[in-house]
Amino acid sequence: MSLADKVFIDTCSQIIEQGWWDTDVNVRPRWEDGTPAHTVKKFCIVNRYDLTKEFPITTLRRTAFKSAIDEILWIWQKKSNNVNDLNSHIWDSWADQSGSIGKAYGYQLGVKHKYKEGEFDQVDRVLYDLKHNPQSRRIMTNIYVHQDLNEMHLYPCAYSMTFNVSGKTLNGILNQRSNDVLTANNWNVVQYAVLMHMMAQVSGLEVGELVHVIADAHIYDRHVPIVKKILKNPQFPAPKFWINPEIKNFYDFKVEDFKLEDYQFNKLEDKIEVAI
Repeated sequence: MSLADKVFIDTCSQIIEQGWWDTDVNVRPRWEDGTPAHTVKKFCIVNRYDLTKEFPITTLRRTAFKSAIDEILWIWQKKSNNVNDLNSHIWDSWADQSGSIGKAYGYQLGVKHKYKEGEFDQVDRVLYDLKHNPQSRRIMTNIYVHQDLNEMHLYPCAYSMTFNVSGKTLNGILNQRSNDVLTANNWNVVQYAVLMHMMAQVSGLEVGELVHVIADAHIYDRHVPIVKKILKNPQFPAPKFWINPEIKNFYDFKVEDFKLEDYQFNKLEDKIEVAI
């Protein structure tokens, strides 16, 4: 069994068995047919992934590894807010005619700020501190910028990343205000596990633990039957993760620099509708 499978099963079981249904209140999200998209949710789920043991990708169902990496590079490396710079269509519903999602996600990471050491955007500040001041307790990013929320087409879900170095080990905390568990839970975990490996490698560190903190972990009403089916699927061992060891500059990474060996998974026959 993949450890990511165990975490996913525990998370979904907590939500379904102990969660609160919002069916009696007004909700913002809608299905494509206009029906309100209600959820069952659990407040504050905290999951831990030891990246020294295995790569945290589920085998209960396939997580689109390459597409997940493409999106994390779009946000953290390209610092883009335009879907035309992305190879998938996952953001199309929030983009305007020009392809922009407003002052969201990559836009915020690319805004430069002045420090005593010089001018950096948030990503470059993290890279600088990991190399020059690794014992700092201030190595973090935050893209939930209140003054720009009215110009974002979607408020950030995964909004903050905190990095912490113990000796030569890089650990990280991903804070997420909201998580559509079926659609995006393992997707986000895969993305930030890859990001941790990237940051560690270019900073001369060893990857350690990724902690995922979710304020509102929810499963949509139309997703519950699908989740219950997935949880009964066979489980396989975690695949082996490979990152190109030749890359020493964060901005040189490409999707092709990451691979999974022996990734076995169950095919998902059900179509997953995304609430907007």
